[in-house]
Amino acid sequence: MVHFFSQSFNYDHPWLHVTNGIWHKYPNSRSSHVVSVDVIDRSIDPHSGVVRTERVLGCKQAAPGWVVKLLGGSEDAFVREVSFVDPQTSRTTLISENLSLSQYMTVLEQITYEPSPADRASRTQFRQTAEIQARPMGLIWKAVGERLEAWSAQRFGDNARNGREGFENVLRVLWERKLMVQAEEL
Repeated sequence: MVHFFSQSFNYDHPWLHVTNGIWHKYPNSRSSHVVSVDVIDRSIDPHSGVVRTERVLGCKQAAPGWVVKLLGGSEDAFVREVSFVDPQTSRTTLISENLSLSQYMTVLEQITYEPSPADRASRTQFRQTAEIQARPMGLIWKAVGERLEAWSAQRFGDNARNGREGFENVLRVLWERKLMVQAEEL
């Protein structure tokens, strides 16, 4: 069985500001489970101008006791994120996948940010999808896989909600700083 998660909404900030905010998203008080962000690679395509960044996010998140007993692991988890910022189309795409416990389950997430069709100059449309799927573990483990998927989908939704609130705070702070600097320059 596969669990799907999807949400979309608009941020009340221009695309360029939101894209800049992505690099300042962590740490924030609403996503305290993300404890480290390491840039592994960054490159710019000389023809298209697309900026590709690969990062590894370190998270501390307690798994249910039954998961640790059956599958092992710890509260330390790692996620690989690859982003593409296309300045010509004003589109930012992030694709992430779990590295930890990937032999038991995959979590594939895609996020896009682009100017909102309703107000391209001052709003950014956010779209997020995720596919959560336990790997086949045999008939005996089918129930375990289904419980693992359900728990992961619930946790993903909680983290997405907290991530939105935290990122909105980050964007607000960055916007206030920008306005302060502009006022000082006058």
